[in-house]
Amino acid sequence: MSFEDELAEALRRTGEGFTTDPAALTNGGGERGRRLVARRRTAVAGGSVLALVLIATAGAYSAGLFGGSGAEGAARVAAPAPTPPGNGRLTGTGAVSADQMIGNLKALLPAGRLTETRARGTGDELGPRVGAVYDDGKGPAAISLGLQRVDPFGIQARAQTECEDGNVHPHDDCRTEQLPDGSRLLLHQGYEYPDRRVDTKVWRAVLVTVQGFLVDASEWNAASDKGAPVSRTDPPLTVAQLKNLVTSDTWHAALNDLPAADPEPAPPPESLVLRDRKAVDALEQLMTRLGITVPVVSKGGQGTYGYVVLDDGKGKSLVQINVQSAADHPGFTGNSAFTTESDGTKVKTLAGPGEKNGGVTQWKVDTLRKDGLRVVVSAFNTADQNGPATRPAPALTLGQLRQIALAPEWKLRAPTP
Repeated sequence: MSFEDELAEALRRTGEGFTTDPAALTNGGGERGRRLVARRRTAVAGGSVLALVLIATAGAYSAGLFGGSGAEGAARVAAPAPTPPGNGRLTGTGAVSADQMIGNLKALLPAGRLTETRARGTGDELGPRVGAVYDDGKGPAAISLGLQRVDPFGIQARAQTECEDGNVHPHDDCRTEQLPDGSRLLLHQGYEYPDRRVDTKVWRAVLVTVQGFLVDASEWNAASDKGAPVSRTDPPLTVAQLKNLVTSDTWHAALNDLPAADPEPAPPPESLVLRDRKAVDALEQLMTRLGITVPVVSKGGQGTYGYVVLDDGKGKSLVQINVQSAADHPGFTGNSAFTTESDGTKVKTLAGPGEKNGGVTQWKVDTLRKDGLRVVVSAFNTADQNGPATRPAPALTLGQLRQIALAPEWKLRAPTP
């Protein structure tokens, strides 16, 4: 399992349980949007929150360049769990029933056959949601739509409406629109599986209004998100129709029946820079200090995970860094193959096939320091771990990765109260 997958495992176990199979819809509480954000942007673990800071050295860094939590606290710092609505309740008065949710969806869809409908009304403790199999005569397709209230100015709302880097998370198209009334709209055309092991497409629209209304709709080119054969080339609704579906006033009655979300708490000072993805900027500057001058063509990340995509003219190469508190990691115990530096830091190196695609080469340096700080740096001979190799070897050497992982700038300290 890759480091990134380790960090997201707890949320993913919950999120992966959601399915668009209508028969299971009312029993599932996971929202697909939360799952995507959790999979790609957050880290979850128990324990205390630790702050990672980059200490200024040799004039290469300015004060406050890099601050934040260790991986154990990254979910709370970089992308907190969704803020519960007022008084912690998801439930409204029940003014909009499950049957009304189905009727609303049917009224907003183009002419076609709607089967296997399932829904929850505003009185349901899991919140309102509706799903069905829709067939316009060109093949059955799953459609799902959920409603909730969020802090319109919080981190969750922004994360739900941001596009991912296509170099790392491939998709056919993605854009964020700012509507005249101030609402933000995400329109995403991608795939159920990033590695494209099957051709199931998922197109998604997410609307967050200034009132805190969140409408999240997804459609597939199969009768279910997973386990059903592809029934058509594309999902049935065009992007324009998907946009009309989520921006319709039809959903306002249900949304108004839900309690408003409490404002998200302000993150501690250390996390403010992480929210703006300053962690990866620090990684980029650290590479410059070490004399690594391969051009950066793309970068991103959140919390204590960051990545850059390099291109030296011989093909793109992904480099990623992960940091966490791991005082006793199984990879550094027993008969595990590692070396120990003079300061007690344990070091493991790997040069072999990628963890997500065996046709990709991965070079990795995994380090564990005496104070419990784990720093892992990986490089690939592709910009996309799930895609094919684009060059013979990663753009950085194992020696350069080792320099990054062992750099003295990485320190652990408790967050400021």
